[in-house]
Amino acid sequence: MKQNMLNEKKSEIILLQSKAQVLPNLSGNASNSYNSGKKVDPFTNQFTSGAFTLSQNFSLSTSVTVFGGFQNLNTIKQNQYNLMASRLDVQKMQNDISLQIASAYLQILMAEELLAVARNQSDITKLQVDRTKKLVDVGNLPKGNLLDIQAQAASEEVNMVNAENNLSLASLNLVQMLNLDTITNFSIAKPEITLPADVVLNTTPGQVYDAALPRQPEIKSAEFKLKSSEKGISIARAGMFPRLSLNAAYGTGYSGASQELQTITPAGYDTTGITTGGQSVLVPHFLYDYQPIPFSTQYNNNINKSVGFYLSVPLFNNLQTHTSVERAKISREDAELSLQLQKDNLRKIIQQAYNDAMSSLKKYQATQKAVSAMEESFKYMEQKFTVGAATSTEYNDSKNKLIKAKSDLLQSKYDCVFKMKVLDFYQGKPIIL
Repeated sequence: MKQNMLNEKKSEIILLQSKAQVLPNLSGNASNSYNSGKKVDPFTNQFTSGAFTLSQNFSLSTSVTVFGGFQNLNTIKQNQYNLMASRLDVQKMQNDISLQIASAYLQILMAEELLAVARNQSDITKLQVDRTKKLVDVGNLPKGNLLDIQAQAASEEVNMVNAENNLSLASLNLVQMLNLDTITNFSIAKPEITLPADVVLNTTPGQVYDAALPRQPEIKSAEFKLKSSEKGISIARAGMFPRLSLNAAYGTGYSGASQELQTITPAGYDTTGITTGGQSVLVPHFLYDYQPIPFSTQYNNNINKSVGFYLSVPLFNNLQTHTSVERAKISREDAELSLQLQKDNLRKIIQQAYNDAMSSLKKYQATQKAVSAMEESFKYMEQKFTVGAATSTEYNDSKNKLIKAKSDLLQSKYDCVFKMKVLDFYQGKPIIL
């Protein structure tokens, strides 16, 4: 159950991620590097050379899909269906556990009643042992009758021990289902469970199925999975559409090779040539003082911005989109078959449950009549045995038949109760005893 609930949480996270995909992304980048030798200053596009030079770049960039064949929207819808299916899968497991717990609970109630029957019959036989012993002591009955009834008492002691063991096993089974640490001081509430002799099934398998179909979580889960597979086709088909995105960027940088002129100092003249008359050609000579441009100045001067739309048109991608669509169609067909399979299984389960309920009801009604007849027969046999008109063998045989009839009645009663509750469960009724 907890593992299925974790799957539900995963589906919630996947849905959240798909919703976030429609938002613009934002990333920041920064670099710091040292270069040596001849290179091009990225901010002046001039060749520089020298020792290690520091370069730094900073930028922010964002992009958002304007149109992508509605892929993001269909993905969100698909993940919503997947989440609803996951929740229904948890509910399906809860329903299965509920039925298992109800069955285990009824097993304990039945085991307790069987133990009570075994104890009652053992007490009755002990009284007969005492009565028979007195009759044997005064010579009214042979000792063989006492031995037979004592053997019967020993057999019923064994039956009582077996009933106690069965009760312990039934309790242990429920404790383990509930994942409790210990069975010590474990007990259950004991409602009064009765079935009238004239109880009838007033529904048909078809009516139960019609009531169960819109309620059962496994059916609704399969329907959501089918819808999810249909969205999968739309997602795959999005690869056939052009994709339009909007990108924007903002950046700046710093270069240790970037310099600016600070001062110009005259330093005489340089001879650059001689005229035809033999005179020298002089040009002024200057000394230039360059200083590195400060970081803050470069940060402001080197700012660059960009924004643009980018269109991508799929022309041929080695049939990837085509095969993706075909796989999605196959997945949808598989989901359709799974839905139909769930419906068929539900119909079969309900038909089987209805047949079991009808059979258990008939058995319960028949065992009721058998117990009534066996009780009357045993009373008559007990009277005969008390006055010595029946042997201990006849008495024990009659008593064993009555015990078996009562045991069959208890088992049929609880089996019928559970089978009837199963039908109620499929009709949307809570399991209440």
